[in-house]
Amino acid sequence: MSQCQQYDVVIIGAGAAGLHCAWQAAARGLQVLVIDHAKQAGKKILISGGGRCNFTNMYASPENYLSANPHFCKSALSRYTQWDFIALVEKHGIAYHEKTLGQLFCDNSAKDIVRMLLDECDQYGAKVKLRTEIQDVSHDGEVFNINTEHGAFVAPKLVVACGGLSMPKLGATPFGYQLAEQFGHRILPVRAGLVPFTLHDETKQAFGELSGLSLDVVASNERASFKEAMLFTHRGLSGPSMLQLSSYWHPGETFSVDLLPGHDAMQELQQLRQQKPKQSLHTALQSWFPKRFAQLFADQQQWPERKLADCSNALLAEVAQQLHHWQVKPNGTEGYRTAEVTLGGVDTDELSSKTMQSKLQPGLFFIGEVVDVTGWLGGYNFQWAWASAHACAESLALNVVK
Repeated sequence: MSQCQQYDVVIIGAGAAGLHCAWQAAARGLQVLVIDHAKQAGKKILISGGGRCNFTNMYASPENYLSANPHFCKSALSRYTQWDFIALVEKHGIAYHEKTLGQLFCDNSAKDIVRMLLDECDQYGAKVKLRTEIQDVSHDGEVFNINTEHGAFVAPKLVVACGGLSMPKLGATPFGYQLAEQFGHRILPVRAGLVPFTLHDETKQAFGELSGLSLDVVASNERASFKEAMLFTHRGLSGPSMLQLSSYWHPGETFSVDLLPGHDAMQELQQLRQQKPKQSLHTALQSWFPKRFAQLFADQQQWPERKLADCSNALLAEVAQQLHHWQVKPNGTEGYRTAEVTLGGVDTDELSSKTMQSKLQPGLFFIGEVVDVTGWLGGYNFQWAWASAHACAESLALNVVK
């Protein structure tokens, strides 16, 4: 085993936040080591955005984040904006495009973003040590002692950037939360966010045959509303609108789906009754929806198969109500297995919003997903990683004992 190695900063986690913090701290003259148990750096970056990495959002603002303290993210986001990261991407000649709603993706591959971060680390001398399990961490009053299977490391400053519980197949563990608790931090309840919903067996069986079908909808509850696509799956409901709403949903709750946003279903049904009185109600639904959805939805709502001419205003009003306010009560979600993020985490009341440093243990910092700040779908969580990493790196350069 190698001798104890000294650094100015040790960062736990070679993901988006950890790598971005590493090169920026090294660029400020610090000796930086990044440790990760994974075989590959930036694994979550690599699979994000279908392999093209939705690396930020042009409209990122504090309103796009959930936290017990919604003001906490403001400082970091204002000091390192989406335009700052875009400038870095352009500096490296990475081609990108806007897909929708301000979401920016690589033209080629998410590998470009990981390569960019690693190139920056190489340029400034930040070391990245992979395949290294941490056995224990302690603080002796002056420095942090990090013991690993490949040797011991010491540093006066330690950055926890090892993420949350989402996507355990990529190596997610509760280590960051456990480390926070070791140093006296409170962990706010965690749960899967940006995750597909599962339906109760009876409903799942009925709508399972629609798997792969997508509709543009407005999904809402008393806390949030999102106008994006909804996708039927074999297990339930997915697509951007469902992923977004999942972060604002609690088990046992019902939410509403407007299947015809921008329409007045009652008025249009009455017009169809005048124009095509011999058309059946079920067929009329195909004016808006694919045939298989129209038929199945009508059957599920137990609407009678009758001509529009024979449909009363009361029946049309009932149909319109269901189309604009379809009530969905999920069985649950797919959980951390497919969740893009983890809600909750290290309580921000115990961190400095300016530096990301612990208020309980000097020299200890938390950045990225491990913190109780969670963004919307669409590049917002990466922007939090970049911004919190930048805030931390700025602070790390102050008062480092050489």
